[in-house]
Amino acid sequence: MLLTVDIGTSSLKSALWDYEGNRLSFASVPLAVDLNDGNKHETDCTQWLRSFESSCAKLGELRSVEAIVISGNGPTLVPVTGEPSGFSVPSMNARLWLDRRAQGFQQQVSNITGGFVDSSFFLPKILFIKNEENDFYRKVKYFLGCPEYLAFALTGQACSVFPSKGFDRWFWNDDVLEKLKLDKEKFPPFIKPGDQFGTITSSASDHLGFKKNIPVVSGGPDFFAAITGAGVTQPSQAVDRTGSSEGINLCTEYCIKNDKLMSYGHPVKPYWNLSGTINTTGRAVQWACDLLGISGVQEFYFIAEKSKPGSGGLVFLPYLAGERAPLWNPDIRASVHGLSLSSDKCDLANSILEGIAFAVMDVISVMEETGETVSSLRVTGGMAKNQYFNQIKADITGKEILEGFYKETELLGLAIIGSCFLGKYSSYKEAADKMVRIKRHFLPNLKNSDFYNELFSEYVKKRSV
Repeated sequence: MLLTVDIGTSSLKSALWDYEGNRLSFASVPLAVDLNDGNKHETDCTQWLRSFESSCAKLGELRSVEAIVISGNGPTLVPVTGEPSGFSVPSMNARLWLDRRAQGFQQQVSNITGGFVDSSFFLPKILFIKNEENDFYRKVKYFLGCPEYLAFALTGQACSVFPSKGFDRWFWNDDVLEKLKLDKEKFPPFIKPGDQFGTITSSASDHLGFKKNIPVVSGGPDFFAAITGAGVTQPSQAVDRTGSSEGINLCTEYCIKNDKLMSYGHPVKPYWNLSGTINTTGRAVQWACDLLGISGVQEFYFIAEKSKPGSGGLVFLPYLAGERAPLWNPDIRASVHGLSLSSDKCDLANSILEGIAFAVMDVISVMEETGETVSSLRVTGGMAKNQYFNQIKADITGKEILEGFYKETELLGLAIIGSCFLGKYSSYKEAADKMVRIKRHFLPNLKNSDFYNELFSEYVKKRSV
């Protein structure tokens, strides 16, 4: 039996699995985010440890667990200030992937690494801390990522996870650290997804209820696990990873050079992954719920369904915290175009869903401009549960949408990675073919496609102003 853990932005999810891809139990614990103001987005990372404790209590018998596999959101930076004690790690607040206070340092990092590095990534954030919060910088023992922090608490081993080939620009080496005048000892050695952080400490196993010395394994960043758990194992297959943000990942045969997208090694070798991340999608829905006084996401979908395709002429641009792909503009802001006295709550809610789907189409269009083909789109995450929204995405993108049996594909991907680590399968593809199941298919409604093509042109025009 495997325990898989994924630390999201708004919740920590975990599950127990067998080696056939059957989920035996599941737990989700909400997380708080301190949004504060402007570009500052932090969270108390110690809540990840408390939430993991809570999830372990909910999952049931843990003595049969043979490995723990961990992934998490990113690029989220955790400044750790000391060694683990019991099941706690002294640290400062984590700087979430949304945090863009380091805009003044991204150009310096980009110049040294030889390509554009967004201010949300690790090195600009660390330079910001060193230059603007030097007292904090001097106290830092290690700079860790989000899943590495939990692994450090479990094993006492500090590691950094380098996801795959092609990520050099977004990470560091001795030469880069020397040029940026950063202290090398604050940067732990690299391991890869599928490697072992270490074994669980006696104090952690006693505290949480595990048997002694079980391995704690890196599942890599959340996207790496989600690609695997979606069953994207060959070129032209793509996954739409929904959540607070949204990532589109396309399997390609070769590395694709495009400044608007990221290209790096795919979990299934020798393929590559072409990626574009949209900043605020699930976050946009939650924002709208708060703004409109809607009690929750399900009521939001119910209200949106009362509108019609096109939302009465409203076009929503979902740039509530700047945008990554394909714009890479931290200063761009969201807007709703076409508002009039006839606009109502239903139209506004529906326009937000359509705007998210237009943002997905924006990324797919750039992918296909490179000569690649997106044959189908597998939807994962919380928003994949809503059939109405899945149909909107099919109609707007013109792609077949595949809904998996398990929406939390990060957790299933971690089970695939853990199964291979323990020698149950010889490859991620073999494990995915056995463990991934599709529940529903959504085909584009051609009656809506022409109409949406016109609206998408309007969307592109508005975001280019």
